[in-house]
Formats: sequence, C-alpha cells, structure tokens
Amino acid sequence: MPHHSSLLAYVCLGLLLSLGSSPLFAAEGDTAVDEPNPRILISTSHGDIIAELFPDAAPQTVQIFLGLATGERAWRDPESGQMVRRPYYDGTIFHRVIPGFMIQGGDILGTGAGGAGFTFSDEMNAKGLGLDQEKVFQDGRLHPQMAYMEQQLMEQVIVPRLEAQGLGPHSPEETVNAAYRTLIQELIPTYTLKDFYQDLGYRYDEHLSARRPLRGALAMANRGPETNSGQFFINLTDTPHLTGKHTVFGQVVAGFEVVERIAAVERDARDRPREAVTIQSIRPIVDEQPAPDQP
Repeated sequence: MPHHSSLLAYVCLGLLLSLGSSPLFAAEGDTAVDEPNPRILISTSHGDIIAELFPDAAPQTVQIFLGLATGERAWRDPESGQMVRRPYYDGTIFHRVIPGFMIQGGDILGTGAGGAGFTFSDEMNAKGLGLDQEKVFQDGRLHPQMAYMEQQLMEQVIVPRLEAQGLGPHSPEETVNAAYRTLIQELIPTYTLKDFYQDLGYRYDEHLSARRPLRGALAMANRGPETNSGQFFINLTDTPHLTGKHTVFGQVVAGFEVVERIAAVERDARDRPREAVTIQSIRPIVDEQPAPDQP
C-alpha cells in the first residue's frame, strides 16, 4: 500500500524543490509565472511519487494527461469498445522497467501495446533544445545521439533523395555511388538533428518552453512521431538521445526513491516486472487555501 503517512512530507518537499533549489530538478528557460505549475500525486503499490507538470512546455499533453487521470477525458475501454469517462490510470501497471534508464506505465492493457483509444501530437521546441545547432555528420561520424538510427537515416533521408533524382535499384552502381557521395557532401555542412527528426515526421513549436528528458522527467512514450496515447515513462537518468523525440511534460519533485525502488524489482527478459507494480491512482494535488478573515 502507498505510504500515505508520508504524503505531507512529500508535499512540503515538493513545494521546496519546485522553487528550483535543487540542481536535480532544474529546468531550462524557467520564467516567472502568475500561476504555479500543477502537481500530481502518483500512488503506486511501492509508494507515492509527486511530480510537477509543465503546461508551458506541453499544454495539450498536460491537459489530456490530467483528464485521463481524473476521468474527465473520455477513453476507449478495450473490453466494451465504448468511450468511457473514469480514471484511466487507476489499476494499470508499470509494464516495463529498465534500471539505469526508465520505468514505463499507463497502458490500459498492461502489455505495452495499448492506449487510450486515440492519439495526440508531440509538443517540443527543437530550437529551444538546440537541435538546430547539432550537426548530424561530425568529423566523418554520425552524431552520438544517432548511433542507433543509421538505418532510418538511410531509408528515410538518403534513399528518398536519391529516388527524387530518378535513381533506384536498377540504376548503374557507379551512378548511384557518385550521387550518394555528392548528396552526403551537400548534407555535411548544414544537416542538423532538427532536420533529421523532421524528415522522420516530428514537428516542433518554437512558442513552447524547452524541456529536456532529464533524470526524473515524465515524458510520453510513443511509437514514433505523433503517436502519443496515454503511456508515459519516468527517467532514472538523463536521456539525451531522446531529446526532440518524446514530449517532456513533467518532473518528479518528491518520491524519486520510489521510482528507483520500482526500477529495482525483479523482471523478466522483456523488462516486465515479475510481480505487478500497480499505479493505484494519479490525482492532481489541490493546495488548500486559508480561510478569509471574518469581519
């Protein structure tokens, strides 16, 4: 059962950390705002986690996440096939946990293949994240964040550009090789991570605040661009290779030891906990306002 007796301490600590007193939870581009960012209590079978949400960076994501959490946002029940309004996350599990990386939950099926029955757009600011300054080709090598994306670069960037020149599998090899070398030389000086991710289908908004996937960040899980559907993950460490590919919409401000505790559970070969780690509920934290003075 969650440790509700420690909730007050979590809330107080969350208020302190939300002031930016800890470098662990520092965010880029913070500016003074009239209204404090909303906070949520994630009650799990291993304890409580408190997170601050970022409407400045991901307004639609925060709205949908809170709506699903409270039941105000309709989602599709996989059993009935009907749209329902009840708390989506209650009783779901963390179905994927990887020590040193992240814990992932929010799948109504508990398999990693489910979601809320609808998808919604990414919310990221590539320029604010500096992706427009990071060159893909660096001294004869690919950018470190692309170490595992060579095939996508070839299939979704290089090949389409060669095909646009009328080249294909039946073109003379020497002609293809010459065109390939010329194309790479053209891309080397100017082609950035932002360009590459946009070629993959990601879209960006320079009006949003830029939030990186730091340790403790809450971010939407996806299957590629524009495929958010309710699943989310919490980072155990900074994940720069995910920058610009996952919407960061919050940050843990208290209870990070619970995240680490969940990451340490016994798991199978597919990183699924052998014993279910349950999300009992996710709810907004409403600060009580002092009663007005009576005349």
